[in-house]
Amino acid sequence: MAAEFPGRCRRVVIALGGNALGDTPKEQIERVRHATPALLDVIDENTEIIITHGNGPQVGMIQKAFAISSTKDPKVPVMDLPECGAMSQGYIGYHLQQALGAQMHKTNMKYHAATVVTQIEVDADDPSFQAPTKPIGPFLTKEQAESQAAQDPSFKFVEDSGRGYRRVVASPRPRKIVESESILNLLDNDFIVIACGGGGIPVIRDTDNYGCYKGVPAVIDKDMAGALLGEDCDADMLVLLTAVDHVAINFGKPDQQDLIDITVSEAHSYADEGQFGKGSMEPKVRAAIRFCEGRPDRVAIIGSLKKAPEAVRGLSGTRIHY
Repeated sequence: MAAEFPGRCRRVVIALGGNALGDTPKEQIERVRHATPALLDVIDENTEIIITHGNGPQVGMIQKAFAISSTKDPKVPVMDLPECGAMSQGYIGYHLQQALGAQMHKTNMKYHAATVVTQIEVDADDPSFQAPTKPIGPFLTKEQAESQAAQDPSFKFVEDSGRGYRRVVASPRPRKIVESESILNLLDNDFIVIACGGGGIPVIRDTDNYGCYKGVPAVIDKDMAGALLGEDCDADMLVLLTAVDHVAINFGKPDQQDLIDITVSEAHSYADEGQFGKGSMEPKVRAAIRFCEGRPDRVAIIGSLKKAPEAVRGLSGTRIHY
């Protein structure tokens, strides 16, 4: 266990993509159980892990269930994004805890696992609140969108590529993890912590309620939240796990080149050139850059879930560093 060794262990934040967890609870349980051995293989006498994850498919499923139910039964409310995010953090964390617990029992590891339903403070004046562009939830007919907007006038909908109407929300920059002290306390007491799921629940200070927090309907980029989690936990490494082994430039072209080892400066240049997909790889590269900029000896790895242990040991993935 971490406490048995002198000095602080190397801390590694591991970020799992929401799509990697599947679209249904049954599929998620199977995938999590399959992934858990690779995650635990990262842990040794000098390394401890913090796990974060995406939740896009899961939040979409929860929202859709409430949205459809509300059209059939007026007593069922349309569930807003902060609550859907909290629900998804809870049940994804529950599945991860069970899978981790079962695998640790098999291998006689003495850690514990705990999920922290995590709030992340954002700036109420973040420009994204004035021009929301992040599509969420199911595709609706015009009539369904108008019905939901009538229930809550704050809901904004846009027509999406001829496929129907979708709600759009802000995607503000994460500023502070509200539960950071709880996360650190658990880490210091031999827990594998699951936190900041889906980018965390965005909250702002409520000036009408003594400055306490209140949730806001928005989506925080999960990779940027992972970078902030690494910063707050004073992590040494951020591992962003996805479906591919490496980041590539000229992706999908005859001259595609996998990147094995690049500097922060090179990563900046490639991102500014538009080498990475806006909704896929670029957020991961930007998050890796932000994490490394927090401390010059940090390393970020972008690689595949199947090769997580190799990635942490520098044998797989794209390594980004100063």
